[in-house]
Amino acid sequence: MKVLVIRFSSIGDIVLTTPVVRALKTQLPDAQVHYCTKKGFAGILSANPYIDKLHLLEGELKPLLQELRTEKFDYIIDLHHNLRTALIKRRLGVKAYSFDKLNTEKWLAVNLKINRLPNVHIVDRYMAAAAPLGVKQDELGLDYFIPEQDEVPLDWLPETHRRGYVAYALGAQHNTKKLPLPRMIELCDRINKPIVLLGGKEDAANGEQIEAFFQQRQNSQPYEEGLKELGKKTLIFNACGKFNLNQSASLVRQASHVFTHDTGLMHVAAAFKRPIFSIWGNTIPEFGMYPYRTKFTVLEKKGLSCRPCSKIGYNKCPRQHFLCMNGINLDFYLP
Repeated sequence: MKVLVIRFSSIGDIVLTTPVVRALKTQLPDAQVHYCTKKGFAGILSANPYIDKLHLLEGELKPLLQELRTEKFDYIIDLHHNLRTALIKRRLGVKAYSFDKLNTEKWLAVNLKINRLPNVHIVDRYMAAAAPLGVKQDELGLDYFIPEQDEVPLDWLPETHRRGYVAYALGAQHNTKKLPLPRMIELCDRINKPIVLLGGKEDAANGEQIEAFFQQRQNSQPYEEGLKELGKKTLIFNACGKFNLNQSASLVRQASHVFTHDTGLMHVAAAFKRPIFSIWGNTIPEFGMYPYRTKFTVLEKKGLSCRPCSKIGYNKCPRQHFLCMNGINLDFYLP
């Protein structure tokens, strides 16, 4: 049996499909599992032993369709379910199953603040799409396989971080999913341990400002003794933009705890069963994308009449006050 799984983007969504891939490969006799995604996300799946072949979208759809036709698939599991995947399914003309995106329920939650969202994680909705093939949830959680060349040794980190650190994934696709910079600094101060900041090149400027704030404080002679008395131990290493995704995943895997916004590295952390503190702004965990099968704590501002304001996010708060992030009580226990 040859099965094609489709999920074009993005980091977190692709990681969340890995239980389906594993179930298809391990539970179906002689299964060949192929995966179709965008070329830019191939690194997430290249080391996955449950995938027999990757098919990558780069530019126009026509070359990809020609490639897929030659494979003669028996089934398609569509875990993206959009117009592009509909075209692929129609052109290939084989039996296909798609996951339920809950667009109506999400629209009601965002626009009318009516919560009819089922208490079902998106991984379980992905699995429901594959269920007609006879596969079941195996309870093993998410997968993330790091190629050997991308493992980050601890001696690449400052000496202050080699005996243990907390990872803070400070990025997100949209600004309304991220704490404002002053609150990022406040969070790091409250963590009060060596911290590795993780994110892409677009997050490097925030990382530099956070790092500079704590360096200035540490190097300010009048405050040194007072900081020692208060037990201040926040030491920042800004790794934003300095490592590729798999290397960042390696740093997540080696962290004692992970603080993260609603973003891809949250799901990478869940794959490694890291204890997670997940920070939610304009989106809500009830959309079904909270950390999967790992210990986690949600940090959010409940009771706002304007939240959720989008199922994805905005560049800035539509109401200008940004209470969903500015109003979060950053109170947590970190052993």
